[in-house]
Amino acid sequence: MAEQNSPIELYYWPTPNGWKITIMLEELGVPYVVKYVNIGKGEQFEPAFLKIAPNNRMPAIVDPDGPDGEPISVFESGAILQYLGRKFGKYYPADERDRVAADEWLFWQMGGLGPMAGQAHHFRQYAPEQVPYAIDRYTNEVNRLYGVMDKRLAEHEYLAGDYSIADMACIGWVIPYERQGQTLEDFPNLKRWFDVMMAKPAVERALEIGKEERAKHNIAGDKEAQKVLFGQRAR
Repeated sequence: MAEQNSPIELYYWPTPNGWKITIMLEELGVPYVVKYVNIGKGEQFEPAFLKIAPNNRMPAIVDPDGPDGEPISVFESGAILQYLGRKFGKYYPADERDRVAADEWLFWQMGGLGPMAGQAHHFRQYAPEQVPYAIDRYTNEVNRLYGVMDKRLAEHEYLAGDYSIADMACIGWVIPYERQGQTLEDFPNLKRWFDVMMAKPAVERALEIGKEERAKHNIAGDKEAQKVLFGQRAR
């Protein structure tokens, strides 16, 4: 395991994508400091943050002890998980066949579960008007994706076989299952995995980080914050 002399800087807000990185860092047990990026206030558009994360999205990290001892910044939660997994040699298999499995399920989350669950959240909770087609479309797609996980987990304890960054990437998007219109009892293998993941001490600690900050800024009831989040165009 690589030595971490200086704390990793985590640019963070407590969302499913942010939780991925706090879970990984808590599991690794390496030093890190949290720098909150209040996405409801538009802090993700500040020039200093855009130098780290040009897509104006968190999370992002700055590792002062990067390759060859030089600092490195990494944006996109999947890329951060892979970087940390490679650096510290944990939760990201070294064996190529096993690593492919972890990558498959990581990219499945990045390209499918996260975006589809995010759209389900939006149209079920934040849209200014009810759009039945959109609600049905994304609720049904999340249901399908839960079914994919359920079948996989019928044959494997974790998504990639052993506990890995793939599980860390996915758990945050299953936590708000009720807001996605889902019932875990419909997916017994997924529920078993969910209960195991939620009982992990590192996951429990990771989910507490920023909880009070998020409670102080309720985006669901803040129309101005929603304009910041949902009204973005090229700037």
